[in-house]
Formats: sequence, C-alpha cells, structure tokens
Amino acid sequence: MPSQPAHLAAATPRQPRAFTGFAMLLRKEVLRFWKVSFQTLAAPILTSVLYLLIFAQALEQRVEVYPGVSYTAFLIPGLVMMSVLQNAFANSSSSLIQSRVTGNLVFILLPPISPATFFLAYVLGAMLRGLAVGAGVFAVTVWFAEVHFAHPLWIAVFALLGSAILGAFGVIAGIVAEKFDQLAAFQNFLIMPATMLSGVFYSLHTLPPLWKTVSHFNPFFYMIDGFRYGFFGQADLSPWVSVGIVAACFSLLSTVALALLKSGYKLRT
Repeated sequence: MPSQPAHLAAATPRQPRAFTGFAMLLRKEVLRFWKVSFQTLAAPILTSVLYLLIFAQALEQRVEVYPGVSYTAFLIPGLVMMSVLQNAFANSSSSLIQSRVTGNLVFILLPPISPATFFLAYVLGAMLRGLAVGAGVFAVTVWFAEVHFAHPLWIAVFALLGSAILGAFGVIAGIVAEKFDQLAAFQNFLIMPATMLSGVFYSLHTLPPLWKTVSHFNPFFYMIDGFRYGFFGQADLSPWVSVGIVAACFSLLSTVALALLKSGYKLRT
C-alpha cells in the first residue's frame, strides 16, 4: 500500500497520546454522571430547593445578615456553592471507589496514562458535575429572590477553585477508602459537617467568639464567603484573603493526590 504523501501526513498530525488518554477519561467521567442525571443532577437540585423553602419560610422576616439583602437572597449563593462542593467530591470519589470495587480500575491503569493526566481528567469531571448542579440550583432558586452580580469574576474564581478542591479531595478519598462504607465516612463526618458549618445559612459575625474562631479553620467557609462576595459585594472577610487560603488548599490537596497516584498507593495492589 503506497505511503501517505508527506504534505498530507503533516496536515493530519496524530493526537498526542496524553491528550487522547485525557479525553477518553474525561468522557467516561462525564457520561458516568450524565447517564443517571436524574440521580446526580436533579436530586441535589431538589434538595437545595427544599433547604431554601424551609429556611426562608422560617427566617425571612427575622434575619437580615447584610444591610439591604433579604435572608432568602443571602441564602441562595450559599446553597449554590454547597451543591457545587458536595457534588464535585461525590463524583471523583464515587467513581474511583466504584472502579476499585468492581475491579475495572485495572483497565484505566493499564494504558500509559501519566498520574497528572489521570488526576486532571477526574478533577475536571468532578468540576463539571459540581458546576452543572450549582447552575441548576441557581436557575431554580433565583426565582425566589432578587440576586445581583456585584463581582462576576469572583463568582467564577471561587466556583472553579471550590469545585477543583473538592474534586481533588474526592480523588484522595477514593484512593484511601477501600469500600463504600469508608467513603461514606468521608461524606458524613467531613464533607457534610464542613459545608453545613461554613456559613451557608448564617454569617460569621452572628456567631459567638468561640465558634467564630473555629470557623476560621474551616476551608469551606472561605469558599462560600468569597463566592457570596461576588454576588453582594459584602462578606465577612476580604475576598483576597479567602482566595489565597482556597488556592493554598488546592495546591496542598493536588500535591497529596498526585503523590498517591504516582506511588500507586492502594491502586496497583
């Protein structure tokens, strides 16, 4: 068979192997949550709407966190960010543990895919699910109160960083946990308390001094406070402080996750 002319070969270069592996892994992660979107997208949106209806009904006339901002409006960004964080973690962690339990992780590890490619595909897949749920929550809840966009860039920065952090943490949890019960412990004893105690339903300045101090050790607080600043231009802390702490958390978790992937910890045994 005659070889392809040089000028045609140059015009149709082969895709780099790393990009092909990344694209296939990312496609798998997206299809995984998209095919069961009623469970992975619609269910968390409904949960957030129920939170809004219950808390807004109970506290709308009794609480004003920021001057000129209704409690319902204050609540919406917190619920959006909470949904983003919880679902980003759920996607990467459940995908890894499911692959390990069913034994099909070997088919992902056999191809020559670098740890960085593996990490990026899983984290980006988690980000896409988290952001999709967050957008759905906002689209539904925004009808309940008037919400402004004081600083849209800060909204995007904290949404992207927050979903990336929980996607990276999900990779770590999916590697460390050996069965679904252990993964549930991460969800029930770390993720859920951290999100519920991060200022979703209240402002830091309404807390007693002890709990205000404790809240400063919760990285979820900085994600939600910075995200809320993007809507109202008001927050408990400067967004620059929050983004610095959030970025440092992402760097730390990414380093740990990549180290675990490079070592093959609990993945190649």
